[in-house]
Amino acid sequence: MKKELIEEDKESFRDHIATVNETGGRIWIYPKKPSGRFYNLRTYVSWGLLAVLFTLPFIKVNGDPLFLFNVLDRKFILFGIVFMPQDLHLFALAMITLMVFIVLFTVVFGRLFCGWVCPQTIFMEMVFRKIEYWIEGDANRQRKLNKAPWTTDKVIKKVSKHFLFFTIAILIANTFLAYIIGSDEVLKIIGEPISLHFGGFMAMLIFSTLFYCVFAFFREQVCIAVCPYGRLQGVLLVKESIVVIYDWIRGEPRGKIRKQKKKTTFQELPVVNAEPEPKLGDCIDCKLCVHVCPTGIDIRNGTQLECVNCTACIDACDEVMEKINRPKGLIRFDSHENIENKKNKIFTIRVKAYTAALIALIVLQGFLFANRSAVEALFLRTPGTLFQTTEEGNISNLYNYQIVNKRTKTIKDLEFRLKGKEGIIKVVGEIPVVEKLETVKGAMFIEIDPELLKGRKNKLTIEVYSEGKKIEEGTTNFFGPG
Repeated sequence: MKKELIEEDKESFRDHIATVNETGGRIWIYPKKPSGRFYNLRTYVSWGLLAVLFTLPFIKVNGDPLFLFNVLDRKFILFGIVFMPQDLHLFALAMITLMVFIVLFTVVFGRLFCGWVCPQTIFMEMVFRKIEYWIEGDANRQRKLNKAPWTTDKVIKKVSKHFLFFTIAILIANTFLAYIIGSDEVLKIIGEPISLHFGGFMAMLIFSTLFYCVFAFFREQVCIAVCPYGRLQGVLLVKESIVVIYDWIRGEPRGKIRKQKKKTTFQELPVVNAEPEPKLGDCIDCKLCVHVCPTGIDIRNGTQLECVNCTACIDACDEVMEKINRPKGLIRFDSHENIENKKNKIFTIRVKAYTAALIALIVLQGFLFANRSAVEALFLRTPGTLFQTTEEGNISNLYNYQIVNKRTKTIKDLEFRLKGKEGIIKVVGEIPVVEKLETVKGAMFIEIDPELLKGRKNKLTIEVYSEGKKIEEGTTNFFGPG
C-alpha cells in the first residue's frame, strides 16, 4: 500500500500543468538564462531562419515575389511558380503530405520542431527573451524587479522593454503582411498617408498588438494550451521516439554530494546492525534543469506535454556534470526504449508504414507538379443555345471560353485551332491579350460541315497557340442535327 502511494505521488505532476496553481491562477515562469553548446547552436539556427523570414518577401523572380500567399486575391507563388485557384487540388495534396510528414517526424524525433524551428519559440526565446535578459537581468533579478515598488529605474526598464517588444511586433506584422500582399504594396502603404489606407492601418495595428500580447504576456501558454501540434504529441510519441529525456537508471536515486568526513584519531567502534547507505545516482538534485526550462517542467518526471525539446535542460545538466567530474548526457536526446532496455530501434512497423505513405504522396505530388500546365483553357457551350445552320450550310455552335495565364509573362497573338477535324473558328470581338497572372473570358463560334459530324454529339479538341507555339488544349462537345 505504501509503495502504491509513493508511485501515485510520483505521478501527481501529470494531474496539472506547471504554469497553473491549485486555484487555477497563472504561475509566471522566470527561466534562468541558458548557456551551452545546444543553446549556441539554436542561436545560430535562429539567426539563419530569421534572416530567411525577413528577406524572402523582398526576393523577386521575373518581377514577382519568390513567395506570396495572397489569400485575398487567391494568388499563391512558391519558389517563383504561380498557383491559381485552379491548382487547389495540388494544395490539398500538399497539406496531406505535410501532415503525414509531421506525424512521421514526430514519431521519430519527438517535438524537435517546436524547440528549434517553430516561429513562436524562435521569437520568444531568441528575440524577446534575450531583450528581457539584456534589460532586466537574469531570472532572480527579474523576480526582484517585479516585486519591487515603482521607482524611476523600474519605470525606465519596463517602458524600454515593452517599447522594444511592440516595435518588433510591428516589424513582424508588416513582414507577414508582405507575404500576403507583397513587399512593394507594404512599402507603398507605409510611404503614403494613413488616411489613404486606414482599414489596412487598423488591421496592421490589431495584428501588431496581437503579436505583442503573445510574446509579452501569453508566452509559453501558446505551446501548452493553443498549439494543436503540441496537443497531438501525446498520441504520436512512442517509446522508440527520440526526445529530450532524463536517464533515470543512471541518475536515481538522487542526492546531494556529501563531503567526506575528516579522519579521527581515536578508534571508532563498529555499529551493530547498521544499514549501509544507499549508493546515489549521478543526479545531485540541483534543479538547474527546472530553473532553465521555459515551460517550468521537471524533465526528470519524464516526457510531458509542456516539453518543447529546447535542450536548455541538457546544457544545464552537462555543465553540472562537468563540474563534478561525472559523464555528460544524464539528460540527452534518446529514446525511452533505449534507456530502459538498451534497444535503440527507430524503424518500427509504424515508422515504416508512415514512410511508405509519405513516399507515395511525394511521388504523386511530384507527378502532378511535373504535368501541371502554366496555361489553362476551358471551352463550354453557351447555356440555353442550340446549333444553327449558316448560309454556307455549316453547323454552328456558340461557346464561352476562359484562358487562365499562370505565367509571369503576357500571352500575345492568341490563336485557336481545331485538332483532328476541319472547321472554322470565329472569335467574337477582338482576340484578347492575356496579361501575366490574369484570366480572360470571351465567346466564339465554331462552324463544321455537317458531313464531317458523326451523330448528334461530337467531341472536339481545341488547341490554343501563342506566337505560333502550342501552349494548351481543351475539349468540348459539338452538337449537330444527328
